[in-house]
Amino acid sequence: MSNVRLTMISIVPHRPSWSVEFQEIAAALMAGIGDLALRVDHIGSTSVPHLRSKDVIDIQVTVARLDEGVAEKLCQIGFVQRPEIDGDHVPPGHAGSKSDWAKLFFVQPSGHRRINVHVRQSGRANQRYALLFRDYLVAHPRSAEAYGELKQRLAVFLASEDAYADVKDPAVDLIYIAAEEWASLSQWQPIQSFYVERREA
Repeated sequence: MSNVRLTMISIVPHRPSWSVEFQEIAAALMAGIGDLALRVDHIGSTSVPHLRSKDVIDIQVTVARLDEGVAEKLCQIGFVQRPEIDGDHVPPGHAGSKSDWAKLFFVQPSGHRRINVHVRQSGRANQRYALLFRDYLVAHPRSAEAYGELKQRLAVFLASEDAYADVKDPAVDLIYIAAEEWASLSQWQPIQSFYVERREA
């Protein structure tokens, strides 16, 4: 039998409550992970104002290095590691090492709302990708609207989350390529209002 997960994919209008929920989750993550977390960012579609999305909060935890210490901390506060997901897809033309796209991936504690926690190393390509993709869509609402329409149509015509992700990834890459050009012209720096930073004692 196939291992493809057959589910109904639901894309909903943007909810202002998502940013509030992120702040609450981020505070719990920072308290649980402590000094191992350099910063915690709200990423993905739920972080972009007015963008339609699945009702899943995506969070990026930036660390100095990927190791078992942060995994242990996250598991101690109830998050569930998905060890089979150990990296992000590599966009076309990337000339660096595959390790640039390595990550640790966790989902919500049992009984909680859906959360994806992506742990990525500071300065690596995939850590930058998530932030730049978000900020480009924030700065370009028409692109965000078109992306939202694409996701809505994919959700209607594709029967599984796996197929949805496989088709969506190249579209995300198209946006990212444009975002890199925008970043070089605008001297881009990550938007500060979307993250919680470690505070020194």
